[in-house]
This record gives sequence, C-alpha cells and structure tokens, in this order.
Amino acid sequence: MYPDVTLQYAREKLQEARQLLARGIDPSAQRRTVKVARADTFKVIAEEWLEMQAERLAPITMTQARWILGSFVYPRLGSRPIAEITAPEVLGVLRPIESRGMNETAHRALQRCGQIFRYAIATGRATRDITSDLRGALAPVVVENRAAITEPAKIGALLRAIDDYIGHPTTLIALKLSPLVFLRPSELRAAEWSEIDLQAAEWRVPAARMKMRERHIRHPGRFEISC
Repeated sequence: MYPDVTLQYAREKLQEARQLLARGIDPSAQRRTVKVARADTFKVIAEEWLEMQAERLAPITMTQARWILGSFVYPRLGSRPIAEITAPEVLGVLRPIESRGMNETAHRALQRCGQIFRYAIATGRATRDITSDLRGALAPVVVENRAAITEPAKIGALLRAIDDYIGHPTTLIALKLSPLVFLRPSELRAAEWSEIDLQAAEWRVPAARMKMRERHIRHPGRFEISC
C-alpha cells in the first residue's frame, strides 16, 4: 500500500497484468505458478531430504553431505526449480570438482543429487531422476592399495613414531589403541562406552557397524573384540 508501494511501481504491475491478459494468461494463476516453482527449488527439497535423513545417517556422513551440497551444488542449482534441472546442468556442477582432482567427491555429489531427485519424485515435485543419464560420465575413482608393514623393524619404527606424536591428545590415544585392537579408524572413532566391558576385558563391536566380515580376535593382554 502507498507509500510503501509507489505509484510508478503500481502502474508497471498493472501494465504487466494487462500484457498477460492479452496473451490469455490469468495473472493470479501466473503468480501462484511462480510461487510454487520457488517452493520447489533444488535447495528447498534438498534441505527437506537432509532433515529426514538426520536420524538415519551418522553425524559425520551428514556433515559431509551438507558440505558437498553447500560448497558445490547449491551455488549452481540451489535456486533452480528441481523439475527444470537437466543432466548437463548437473554435469556442469561435477566437472569443476573433477578438475580439482576430487573424483570421489564428484561421485558423492552425484549420489546425493540422485537421492534428492528421487525424493522429489516421491513427493510429486519431479517426474524423473535425471542423474541416471550421467552414468559413466565421471572418471572412475582410483583406489590405491597401501602395502602392509610386515617387517618387525618397521613396525617398531611406527610404534616409536606414535609415541613421539605431539598432536591432539584424543588422536594420540586413538593411535596408541589402534595396534592393540586392529580395528579400522571408523570403528574406533565410533566406539561407545556401552560396547566396552572393562570387568571382562571385552569390547563387543555391533555387527552392523563392522565393515569387515565377522571375526573374533584375542590378544595376549586379554583384550577381546567380538561381534
């Protein structure tokens, strides 16, 4: 209302409405269409999907997903209506990531986009997952296998290096614990006190959290890992 809306602005909007009517378009219906399109942007739907995944994904996975979307995807696609996004547009987001040598991150970004598109389809705001058209478009992730240390002298050097570490105390504890329990860093990092029975000198890692096949390891110090 006046004076918040100037007379000049009101005249411009009236002229726009007359032009729409002359083309057989209802101005109010046009406004509703634009409003719906803005509500169905990639970012809006992605944030809905992230909120739904909050209780299902591990905190570190959620942090990674938000970083990938916020750093690489939202700047290019965040404000675009998800139903209008094309496969080449998504590829345009992924190519710069690849060019920085971050092939695994590019694949992760494609994976997250696919999950968001499928959520949009399930909620009636998209008709197909266009990321499926990009299968094979990215360079494969090259996995580098690292040789295991098998020589006693080198193992001793590693243990001495761990003792000399002067970084964060939590990291030092994890490094000193790793040679005793032979767990992957992810299992060690996600350990909970409820899994450890100090009285029985036993640590039971839930099978659902183990990435390797079921195993049972015992050490001379009576520390036991079982699942």
